[in-house]
Amino acid sequence: MKFTLVFTETAKETLKELKHSKNLQKRYKAVEKSLRYLSENPKHPSLQTHKYASIAGPKGEEVFEAYAQQDTPASYRIFFFYGPQNRSITIIAVTPYP
Repeated sequence: MKFTLVFTETAKETLKELKHSKNLQKRYKAVEKSLRYLSENPKHPSLQTHKYASIAGPKGEEVFEAYAQQDTPASYRIFFFYGPQNRSITIIAVTPYP
């Protein structure tokens, strides 16, 4: 069963910037692929999903990190939590890893 992805304004803006930047098309495609995997199976092995303890969701939800890229300088990561509805995932941020 698929999950519905819900995006914060911050995540929407980042995706928009990635999509429209000619220099970041490869990264955008990697993020899009990872978002597809996330909606189909949040525990897909290539995502390497794990709990991210440094932050919590707006109502104290556990936040998770998924990899959009690996072994690349400034690899992109997707931060999310489950909810607010059943079978939904809220994408908090899509950001390059320092």
